[in-house]
Amino acid sequence: MTGALRIGIGGPVGSGKTRLLERLLPMFSDAGIEIAVITNDLMTDEDAQRVRRSGLIDPDRVRAIETGACPHTAIREDPSANLTAADELELAHPGVQVILIESGGDNLAATFTSDLVDYWIFVIDTAAGDDIPRKKGIGMLQADLLVVNKIDLAPLVGADLGRMRSDVADARPDKPSVFTDLRSGKGLDETFRHVVTGAMLADPAPVR
Repeated sequence: MTGALRIGIGGPVGSGKTRLLERLLPMFSDAGIEIAVITNDLMTDEDAQRVRRSGLIDPDRVRAIETGACPHTAIREDPSANLTAADELELAHPGVQVILIESGGDNLAATFTSDLVDYWIFVIDTAAGDDIPRKKGIGMLQADLLVVNKIDLAPLVGADLGRMRSDVADARPDKPSVFTDLRSGKGLDETFRHVVTGAMLADPAPVR
């Protein structure tokens, strides 16, 4: 792949993908890394509109893909729409160094093809059940970085966070994982460091 480095963010609906994207945007900015964003969803551009309204990025640097079918298809089997959007962003904004590609999904099988991204993150959350790591979905197993979000909700929904940590470690012995509360920012610095290191970006400025 040439041009901007492409980083995927995938995972089940409601796990916190858009929140992660929004929390990462100012960190990339502080590090002097120029960013653009592509969102994928079935029949809406709601996530793209949310990011545009956030004030965290030039709205013209955000594109929405309405897949019209399972979003997994547009990031795995036929990524042509995403590839076209990425090319258009690079053409319109030659300074862009990283394109974040977010894709919704409703299960643990969502994966990004290497034709589309150089590095990808899979997001799950404790509120969806502490048995998710034991199910060992393809996304969780193969992602370059696993983010287990909403750790603050674990005691409220009866999720065994210690068991989840152990199961994640067993499922991903050689790949990094981070446990986060993206509302408070807990685990965010660690997540950013993993992304910067794993995606082989230039050394960023010190993380806030």
